[in-house]
Amino acid sequence: MAGDSEDPNADVQYHLEVAADDVADTVLLPGNPERVEKIVAHWDDHEERAHHREYRTATGTYDGTPISVTSTGIGSPSAAIAVEELARVGCETFIRVGSCGALQAEMSVGDLVITTGGVRQEGTSDEYVRDDYPATADYEVVSALVAAAERLGYDYHTGVTMSADSFYAGQGRPGFDGFEAAGADDLIDELTEANVANIEMEASAILTIANVYGLRAGAVCSVYANRVTGEFRTEGESRAAETASLATHLLAKMDAVKREAGVDRWHAGLSLE
Repeated sequence: MAGDSEDPNADVQYHLEVAADDVADTVLLPGNPERVEKIVAHWDDHEERAHHREYRTATGTYDGTPISVTSTGIGSPSAAIAVEELARVGCETFIRVGSCGALQAEMSVGDLVITTGGVRQEGTSDEYVRDDYPATADYEVVSALVAAAERLGYDYHTGVTMSADSFYAGQGRPGFDGFEAAGADDLIDELTEANVANIEMEASAILTIANVYGLRAGAVCSVYANRVTGEFRTEGESRAAETASLATHLLAKMDAVKREAGVDRWHAGLSLE
């Protein structure tokens, strides 16, 4: 094995510039650093712990539950770095909070999509594991997100998310000067026919890497565009942020119930009330 060439700062992570005491067990992962302020607005309190490159981290509490947020920038490569370095300082649960394009006509702009699994169209997860390995969301995280959306009264959908490496060509959009990638004409129709719910750029890598490491992960995205109907508005961002924050609190309650019951996994026979 080749000699290691690692950052000599073993405690503070190279890209995120966070250490173990900077973050909670559960971390929300928006892409845009500006989204951090919109997320922490729902919390009881917060403190910014680091801001380096696209990675902005804040930690606080939501309804008394410790919670963190780290922005990842755009795309799976930078999201993978965030998951790697957060895992190395002890984080165990990751929830992507983003925006997406809906692929089913009945989905409205502003609705939420809670990911149950992912189509690994991005290339980052291929560097971790064989390409037929599934990108699956942790069912406890999915359950908590669904329960949160129900309690908050937000319209939501659950389903499979396709994660792409490109906003333009990789999502069937024309590139510069009208360029069209091979298969672009049929991409959206094929995904819609296969009952894929939405398309974005990070979820499948986050889910895959978390599964490989035995960690929990999920995703909730607000619909900005419906790729079938052509509707587009930047709406619902706050709903995704609030839903993920409440889900973190519910996950903490799930974990407490599991400890009391002496079981490893939460299930429908256990109450959160």
